[in-house]
Amino acid sequence: MLKTFASGFGMLGLSALFGRESWAASGAETNPLALRPPHFAPKARNVIFLFLSGGPSHVDLFDPKPRLATDHGKPLPFEKPKLERTKTGNLLASPWSFKRHGQSGIEVSELLPNLAGCVDDLCVIRSMVADNINHNGACLQMTTGEQAFSRPSMGSWLLYGLGSENQNLPGFVVLSPAQPAQGAPLWSSSFLPAAYQGTLVSNLEDPIANLKNSRIGSKDQRQQLDLLKRLNSLHQREREEDSRLSARIESFELAFRMQTEAPEAFGLAGETEATRKLYGLDNPVTEIFGKQCLLARRLVERGVRMVQVFHTQTAKRSSCQLWDQHGGLREELTNNCLATDAPVAGLLKDLKSRGLLEQ
Repeated sequence: MLKTFASGFGMLGLSALFGRESWAASGAETNPLALRPPHFAPKARNVIFLFLSGGPSHVDLFDPKPRLATDHGKPLPFEKPKLERTKTGNLLASPWSFKRHGQSGIEVSELLPNLAGCVDDLCVIRSMVADNINHNGACLQMTTGEQAFSRPSMGSWLLYGLGSENQNLPGFVVLSPAQPAQGAPLWSSSFLPAAYQGTLVSNLEDPIANLKNSRIGSKDQRQQLDLLKRLNSLHQREREEDSRLSARIESFELAFRMQTEAPEAFGLAGETEATRKLYGLDNPVTEIFGKQCLLARRLVERGVRMVQVFHTQTAKRSSCQLWDQHGGLREELTNNCLATDAPVAGLLKDLKSRGLLEQ
């Protein structure tokens, strides 16, 4: 589920195009979220993408640099760029210590004691680089592969290429209490049909607002939707190139189906006290991100193809770039790690115990 992947989303789109004849008869032509068979049997079925908005300091968490300690306080040992956005200071050694953990011996900062206990279930990649120093462009590059607005997001490609395993829930869900840097383009479907964009959930206490129609029963509501669908379909015939109307029609249908399944999927009342404690729901410091992680597990468990989890809020503050520590590194990085360490470790342990980690 948390397998590493970074490329090849274009091929997913091509496979859906070239395989159109083989799945048209199954209803995929009329249902954009219909399940599509992949060309090869995959190991992973779902994705949970934890996005720590703002950019965690890798040299303080998973990537120790001994030379920083040796050269602490010295100027940069290479020529500075000719154009600088802000003043560049001298080298700074990490204030925190690192230790090797697990059979893998991966070095983890003392800031992440819970995650250090799960280190053998992690793959730490230290070779990733980016060529954009601005948050907006870098976030786009991370989620879409491009620094411009012209590309679909990772979750949109997955949903487009593979469909969804659950037709009663959105196939691509975004959990973010506050707006992350760049916002909606991070889960946009761009030039793909609008049905493949992410569904944003920002209120964790009331994830799907106004889901139930308190004024009429389900039978009358079904008749309303049928009439609305016929009217929209007539309107759509004159605008076949606009995918937004198709997405709107399907969104009405999905909302109707969600009335039975979404309350249970997004509700945490049935979780045991042990599970709630595992995710940190008993602690105000970890409660917010713990709920996000627990909801992510519940959604993929029910067939949602991708859940994108943005850490944008703690008990102390809310920010689109919560991990952007230009100043106050010791206090702010410590607070962010306290808010996320136990929930992420809890998610890994829970997925593993349920046999979901390899899916």
